[in-house]
Amino acid sequence: MSDDTQKLYNRIAEGERSFFLVSGPCVIETEDIVFSIASRLKSITEVLEIPFIFKASFDKANRSSIESYRGPGLGKGLDILRRVKEELGVPILTDFHLPSQAEMVSGVADILQIPAFLCRQTDMLVAAGETGKIVNVKKGQFLAPWDMKNAVQKIESTGNRKIVLTERGSSFGYNNLVVDFKSFPVMSAFGYPVLFDATHSVQLPGGLGNATGGQREFIPALAKAAAGLGVSGFFFEVHEHPEEALSDGPNLYPLDQFSNLLRKLLSIWRAGADVETD
Repeated sequence: MSDDTQKLYNRIAEGERSFFLVSGPCVIETEDIVFSIASRLKSITEVLEIPFIFKASFDKANRSSIESYRGPGLGKGLDILRRVKEELGVPILTDFHLPSQAEMVSGVADILQIPAFLCRQTDMLVAAGETGKIVNVKKGQFLAPWDMKNAVQKIESTGNRKIVLTERGSSFGYNNLVVDFKSFPVMSAFGYPVLFDATHSVQLPGGLGNATGGQREFIPALAKAAAGLGVSGFFFEVHEHPEEALSDGPNLYPLDQFSNLLRKLLSIWRAGADVETD
């Protein structure tokens, strides 16, 4: 475990309560777009004094249609993320999709993410744990929150205890998700930070037939509820022009509105912290 990884995790998991942000576009579209979004997010979070990890995917391996844009791929994508990390000085989170990718991804990413659909895959979890990097596991839409204990134990088996869990909604019939807020205290009891993915939680999976739909208008309400519960932080996918985004446009949050929402979430979160310490 490198000192930098340890320091980042300590900052994420500081005390019993913390507030940090994982944010960026769904997928790497162009280098210019990535740098523009990352720069604006860095500025916003510096003003608010929120620890920030930049997120973008080099490949979206689970797109609805064979014709959908997936990303620039492993090599080019990691090169762009490496430049963001070095030039802007921000930590990086990205997901991977095969155990064989873990080592290469860990050469750039400070946090390796296990996609929700792969959260039960033992080889993925073990490969991520063995890198010694922080591992963020997205809770599968098909799992109960208490079932995530198994994913935690698979990573722990490698000796790695730098784990973050993320709630991103549960399947509710066809083409719909619902957030069970009992999930947060249940997963927090495992002893690791829990994030709320406010943007994927409003997805309508496959709702457009050949693409995933979304209900962006509900993002603020769900995020405020999670802030009131005292989650460790938030996962937001954002874009400067959501309607033009090449992946998950209907549930990306507009970047020009994001600072205002973060201020509200931070205020709610701090109020909850004050109540707990009274």
